[in-house]
Amino acid sequence: MDSAFDRADLFFESLGRALILLDDQFRIIQAGRSFDGLICDGAANRVSGRTLDDLIFGERQQTVTEIKRRLRAGEVDEGRRAFLNCPLRGTRLVSVSSAAAPSEIQLEDPNAVYFCAIKPAQDQATTAFGRDFIAVSPAIQHIDHMIDLLQQSDATVLITGESGTGKEVIARAIHKRSPQREGPFVAVNCSAFPDTLLENELFGHVRGAYTGAHRDKPGRLELARGGTLFLDEIGDVPLPLQVKLLRVLQERQYEKLGDPRALKLEARIIAATNRDLERMIQRNEFRDDLYYRLRVIPIHIPPLRQRKEDIEALARFLMTRIAERTGRQQFLPSLTMRALLSYPWPGNVRELENALEYAATISQGQFIQVDELPQDIRDHAEVSKIGHETRLFPEPVPIESQKTPRSQLVQALTQCRWNKSKAAEHLGISRTTLWRRMKAEGLV
Repeated sequence: MDSAFDRADLFFESLGRALILLDDQFRIIQAGRSFDGLICDGAANRVSGRTLDDLIFGERQQTVTEIKRRLRAGEVDEGRRAFLNCPLRGTRLVSVSSAAAPSEIQLEDPNAVYFCAIKPAQDQATTAFGRDFIAVSPAIQHIDHMIDLLQQSDATVLITGESGTGKEVIARAIHKRSPQREGPFVAVNCSAFPDTLLENELFGHVRGAYTGAHRDKPGRLELARGGTLFLDEIGDVPLPLQVKLLRVLQERQYEKLGDPRALKLEARIIAATNRDLERMIQRNEFRDDLYYRLRVIPIHIPPLRQRKEDIEALARFLMTRIAERTGRQQFLPSLTMRALLSYPWPGNVRELENALEYAATISQGQFIQVDELPQDIRDHAEVSKIGHETRLFPEPVPIESQKTPRSQLVQALTQCRWNKSKAAEHLGISRTTLWRRMKAEGLV
């Protein structure tokens, strides 16, 4: 006959949640059978005896402390977002609800005092994941909702945010969900052209407009007809050209160089910048009238360090994209994910993508370790601390590698001239696992 805990676990599984049972010291007595399937593969049999602090952690130090405080006070703690260590999937964003253990369970096990019901938090962002961009954090979900509200609008949008936050990604999402989605998306980086060439790039010219103009050339404004023109780094546009852009936005028309005829603007304008335009206005470096014409719909993208909930989903999406390109499926263990979560990411999503590309390239195993991340991340104080923590879950290794006898280990090393990276690849295990096995066999 099933126990009271098994029946409770089955009930919560029907609600998409899995249970863990805790004693009065917040040590884990038991994890429900549904824990593996719903939350964390391979964990149900490994967490017994561990503390709640070993299993979950929060963005803020007091996350688990607050759960304990409320449980001791006899309160229910509902829907608290936290990160959970998982042996195969790495760190996962979850929602944790905690309360006193039901009396039926306490009767069966007097040590049972509290329980936690855990569910993946990613289901709160399924509408945005895999659609146009990753949106787990409330800030990015708000942007996603704002873009939906713009679906029937052609209003000018100004996107602001630090370099690498994904301004062009947001601009493309706006275009993709707009009335102009059947037209072209034309992007121009305003900082990539000298002042004298940017005007020509935007407006185009007719034959004979200047020496060397041997044929007509359409500008980006014309090429974007029926679609969207994305003006990236708008803060780098020189003042004389700002006047002409203002006229385009005010009158919805423009002129090619060397042609007095006015052409109608038939494209939606989206601009973006990582500069503080309001401060530039105070220094007379940017026109305030152009600023307000551009800023009909303002969208600000917070830096990655202020929306850590997005890091895991972004990292896993980027690893999938890398795997599609390289043909190698690699995973981010929990310690590596914690290192990524602790780093401030001054380069934002672009830096995260580059870091994972670097790690995936140099890693010879299936699991990317902390010491395979770029130096800046490894040198970060929090990463150094994380790198020496005891792992809650040992790194999973293929079954065949667990049975590899010492003789085959030595044979593989000899064949690879004791190159540990090549030997690990030959055995189908990570370099870190190889080193541990060598140490256990007295080979180092």
